[in-house]
Amino acid sequence: MEAVMEGTQAVAEISFSRPSDDTLLIQLAGNWSIGQQLPSLDEVRKQIDSGLPVQRLTFDSKDITVWDSGLVTFLVKLLQHCTERNIDADKEGLPEGVQRLLKLALAVPEKKDARRAALREPFLIQLGNHAMEMGRRAGDMLDFLGESFIAFGKLLTGKARFRRSDLTLLLQECGGNALGIVSFISLLVGLILAFVGAVQLEMFGAQIYVANLVGIAMAREMGALMAGIIMSGRTGAAFAAQIGTMQVNEEIDALKTMGISPMEFLVVPRMLALIVMMPLLTLYADLLGILGGAVVGVFMLDLSPLQYYEQTRLALNLTHFSIGIAKSMVFGIIIAVSGCLRGMESGRSASAVGNAATSAVVTSILFIVGADGLFAVITNALKI
Repeated sequence: MEAVMEGTQAVAEISFSRPSDDTLLIQLAGNWSIGQQLPSLDEVRKQIDSGLPVQRLTFDSKDITVWDSGLVTFLVKLLQHCTERNIDADKEGLPEGVQRLLKLALAVPEKKDARRAALREPFLIQLGNHAMEMGRRAGDMLDFLGESFIAFGKLLTGKARFRRSDLTLLLQECGGNALGIVSFISLLVGLILAFVGAVQLEMFGAQIYVANLVGIAMAREMGALMAGIIMSGRTGAAFAAQIGTMQVNEEIDALKTMGISPMEFLVVPRMLALIVMMPLLTLYADLLGILGGAVVGVFMLDLSPLQYYEQTRLALNLTHFSIGIAKSMVFGIIIAVSGCLRGMESGRSASAVGNAATSAVVTSILFIVGADGLFAVITNALKI
């Protein structure tokens, strides 16, 4: 019986004969290169399994014109099948080079237990490992925070070394360049607060108090909170990516080699820029939020602009604005420290820089929300 399969450029042939009842002779001919369409091993298995039992397999390869690893791969699979069926395979009829390659391929069989088994650790061990990892990360964060404040203390005493031009660029990046997104988000937040308040207050005929709701909410909470979240995603991630890229390029190692503290040169100007600009952005966000509420109050609740202005002026005082500004300064420190920390911890690859930026955003938002909750508890306890 003969099976022939044609490739696009040559023909690989395989045929079978039985010199004796228990022997199968496989005759190979044609082009057996890996770029051609080679015969299927299923045809050989069918010949072995059909008819009288085969005890011995022989080869005739004198008519092979070209061969490469395609023939070797075919023969390795065939010999594995013969081993499973306890069939003796005589390789003398194969080309000498094929015999040497087969000897190398079959010299050391794969151990059944060589592959590493995927062991699932018990739940308590996993929990302990996670707790230890969280403890280590918390320790690293406290170390970084302490070094940051030491470097910031050197700034107050005039001993910190960094470029003043870098601080100017960072002030522009954290302030002026962020006005667009802060304006848009704050205006929408003011509109949303006014809409939510109007629906409830209209039931009692107290639409005028929408001005109180929007003004106090923006001054105490939403202005600083929304500015902090915006700057976390915009500036905190940028800080992490910048410092992470410097880690990849070994620029931080170069600073240490030259005796320049990365904390003073990189972290201090970023902290200072956010501490200065976050209160200004918060006041700007407060103003835009109040204007957004005024749009709803004037055009939907039939309040006059003067009524809305006077009600807002009576509702707000310096205490409300002071709380928002204090929050914004704390949020600025959190964003700067989180971004710089994740950047310093970044690995030396492109994917590690992306992970650092993502982690910086998550960390800063988490701590901002936590700090905001702590402020709420403190102000409630102090009755302010």
